[in-house]
Amino acid sequence: MIHEGHPLLLALLILFGISFLIQALYYLYYYLAPARFRPPEAPVKREPVSVIICARNEGENLRNFLPAVLEQDYPDFEVIVVNDCSEDDSDSILAGYLIKYKRLKVSNITRDPIFTHNKKFAQFIGIKAAKNEFLLFTDADCRPESSLWIEKMASQFDEMTEFVLGYGGYFAGKGLLNRYIRYDCMTIAVQYLGMALRGMPYMGVGRNLAYRKSLFFERKGFGPYTHLASGDDDLFVNSNASAGNIAAEFGKESHTRSVPAKNTSDYIKQKTRHLTTAKHYKTTHKIILLGEPVSRIIFYAAFIALIINLYVWPVVAGMLLLRLVIQLITFILNREKFNEPGILPLFPIFDVISPFINAAFFAGSIREGRANTKWK
Repeated sequence: MIHEGHPLLLALLILFGISFLIQALYYLYYYLAPARFRPPEAPVKREPVSVIICARNEGENLRNFLPAVLEQDYPDFEVIVVNDCSEDDSDSILAGYLIKYKRLKVSNITRDPIFTHNKKFAQFIGIKAAKNEFLLFTDADCRPESSLWIEKMASQFDEMTEFVLGYGGYFAGKGLLNRYIRYDCMTIAVQYLGMALRGMPYMGVGRNLAYRKSLFFERKGFGPYTHLASGDDDLFVNSNASAGNIAAEFGKESHTRSVPAKNTSDYIKQKTRHLTTAKHYKTTHKIILLGEPVSRIIFYAAFIALIINLYVWPVVAGMLLLRLVIQLITFILNREKFNEPGILPLFPIFDVISPFINAAFFAGSIREGRANTKWK
């Protein structure tokens, strides 16, 4: 133990207080924004929409989830599936759906032994094939939560809006990994949607994202990030979205659900690949994104040191309790908003360990170096 009058304890207390204030700012300003958000009432608009899905060896998922997209309750839409060099039964499944669903269009990419490509090329093929201005993106392993998914996402477009951010969660399942994946997904959504609602959009997720076709070509597609395996969603938003051209729609009828990683190894690969794009974010965004987990680590470390030394422990314990109350209120409200059951009991544990897990993933993404062309 450190002597009670030691200046180090006072320094730790000051550091603890500063980190508490930073944490409170993030929760009350950014993270509470999605829970409190109520989209403005707008007249029902039913502009034509092109849904784009890129699929590589996704036969089973196309069989299970594509009908939910094709059977949306919306008067004017098309669904473009880019069948990207698939070697499974995707061809036959899509051929059967082409007969059954008139709204379906399929663009096939065949394998070239010389030219290799990433998901962005498939995305570009789908965008080129789209006949409508409003583009709505999801993945082959995603299912809309309702038949009103297209309507809800499309309704947020107006004369100024060029992006609409949606929520793409994961199917609930058994086990600790599933709960952590859904916790991580929800907290990331709270972060990017909260920042967007506060006028600082920095990313979206390709599982549920919409933007204008004209914007894509005006901004020269994916620009300098074309070669990266990831970033068809977050980097495009990061480069081109602003407070004036973005809207959010995350009512429950607009959610999509995806198949989560089945084991830890798959999750590590997926998460590491996703984080390869983070270093390309705008500097302001990177600073804000680092501020919360860094201050959280400092908060917990200073708390442990102060409690061990019993230094003004009632004040220290009270601040920890107050932060926990703010966290729980924010988390419970957002959990209801995003319809994520079963993760509340584990929230305090995940809150402590997630900064270290994400730091390990980020270090892995740096070691990986330049991303390869594998996009799934």
